[in-house]
Amino acid sequence: MKIRLGDVNPKAAALLPPDQPDGSGVGVNYADAYVKSMKLTLEDGRKVLCTRRGLKLTLKIGKAKGEGLLRRIDNGPDPRNMLRLALEDAADGVGAEFLEEDGALWLEMP
Repeated sequence: MKIRLGDVNPKAAALLPPDQPDGSGVGVNYADAYVKSMKLTLEDGRKVLCTRRGLKLTLKIGKAKGEGLLRRIDNGPDPRNMLRLALEDAADGVGAEFLEEDGALWLEMP
């Protein structure tokens, strides 16, 4: 089953360094704007929510929870790549696959 989480926020790219510098080094302003749209309720009543606290992203689907870290040393220095890999790790934690296709964000559920 493929779940559409929302559209990619076009304003998020404007928050990338060097246009909008942040002290984190991992683009937390970009990450916040990107995951903001990932909030919905599935047909079966489970809620889907993605949040960021510090360098940790948490993806919740119902009671299942997956986490991913924004890792600059392993996945940097591009904040887009760091965020994508952190979201993929979080999706793996809930048994899903994170995809970005045609300007939309998707979760592929088994």
